[in-house]
Amino acid sequence: MRKILFPIVCCVLALTGCREYTVSDDPALGLTFSADTVCFDTVFTEQGSSTAQLIVYNRNASALRIDRVWMEEGEAFRVNIDGEPDLDRMTSFTVNGGDSMFVFIRVTDFGPTAENGDVLIEDKLHFHLSGGTTQDVQLEAYARNATRIGKKGCGRTEVANCTFTAEKPYILFDTLVVGGKLDICAGARIYMHQGACIFALGDVVAAGTKEQPVLIRGDRLDRLFDSVPYLYAGGSWNGIYLQTDQPRHYEFSYVDILSGNVGLYCYSNCSGTLPRLTMDGCRIHNHTLYGLVLVNTDATVSNTEISNCASYCVYCDGGTHDFIHSTVASYFGFTNIRIQSVAKENAAAVYINNLSKTGPATTSSFYNSIITGYTANQVVVATPFDRFYPGRFVGNYLKTDTLALPHAADNTYWQKTDTNAVFANDFYKYKEYVYYDFRLDSLSPARGIADSLLALPYPTDREGVSRANMRPDAGCYQYHL
Repeated sequence: MRKILFPIVCCVLALTGCREYTVSDDPALGLTFSADTVCFDTVFTEQGSSTAQLIVYNRNASALRIDRVWMEEGEAFRVNIDGEPDLDRMTSFTVNGGDSMFVFIRVTDFGPTAENGDVLIEDKLHFHLSGGTTQDVQLEAYARNATRIGKKGCGRTEVANCTFTAEKPYILFDTLVVGGKLDICAGARIYMHQGACIFALGDVVAAGTKEQPVLIRGDRLDRLFDSVPYLYAGGSWNGIYLQTDQPRHYEFSYVDILSGNVGLYCYSNCSGTLPRLTMDGCRIHNHTLYGLVLVNTDATVSNTEISNCASYCVYCDGGTHDFIHSTVASYFGFTNIRIQSVAKENAAAVYINNLSKTGPATTSSFYNSIITGYTANQVVVATPFDRFYPGRFVGNYLKTDTLALPHAADNTYWQKTDTNAVFANDFYKYKEYVYYDFRLDSLSPARGIADSLLALPYPTDREGVSRANMRPDAGCYQYHL
């Protein structure tokens, strides 16, 4: 028995002997840090940040005594060291040789700055050792002023009319109901808190430009992981809903609607003249339900990308819809890391429902567009009799195995033997920091297949690239070097 215990005791003594508990006051010995500077992504004033982690190491054989830890300014950042949030209590403590401690840092909800642009907020975290030396870690964050609408958990804010300008960003905390006209000016930035949504009951004009697009997205500007911004995780806010019982007008130009549950949901219970949506140069991307829903609404959608939705990217049910030079790509969750809160449904990129017996008929047509995704069938037309369906499909690149319509012959169809990629990147490579890119690959089968006459009213693509001097490509992006 003693022969067994003796080597065990020796091993334990050897292991415990690796860590030195004798405190050294040698000024040449010091701490090392996992980072010299802790940088935060941009945060909104009056709104805190996520928590960053700093590890403090004592890589020396001897223990070191820290006499004091303090912040130089102590206003914009809050620090917690190994569970202790009060730095005044962090005095005369020891970090053993070979040991470490964890420091958790966050940006506080400090007040507004005097400027509308981003302002650098800095501070220093000081560690004073008993040997007389002081070591610092730099803390940095960019603060951004914003106009706040509503309060967390307030339910809803109702206004008669509403205008969003580009002067400074807006943060919407809950439901905004606009009873009259909603105007969104070029360059406006609307950041939506978790669960926030907009209900527009009147006309809507979102007049972005290629140089000054409108941005609507979640309000988390920090990162889920080092290479994964929160922007890449869908479902961070609710959606935009256009609801009416009158023939309203909706105009969306160069509007980016990103990473909610629903991008744009247009619904009416009109039985006569329907509301009308015109959409040009827009991008609806990364939603955990639907991208664009058109229910009893007429629409013309051009030079627009609608991509990566867990359910339908486009759903049409009642009304006349023309999609021209648009890209509908269904690759939601197609990545080597799980960042989405939901899984991709077994749903087509485009679903056209023409089965209603009481509502308006559905006539959805696609011209010079792309409809594709990572499963086999990305276009479904639910109609009683295929040969009587009035919608047309011309000059498109389509991935489908069910489309059997009389006006769907003049297209290029995906084949199982196809080896060339359609897009520059349809797979999120998070380790390489390479996100989805639905511009065309140099060998894309969608190149040069669009109908030239149908392309004439659209001489440039979503990014302003000319289609005039070459055979037009399908989709909203014309290939160029």
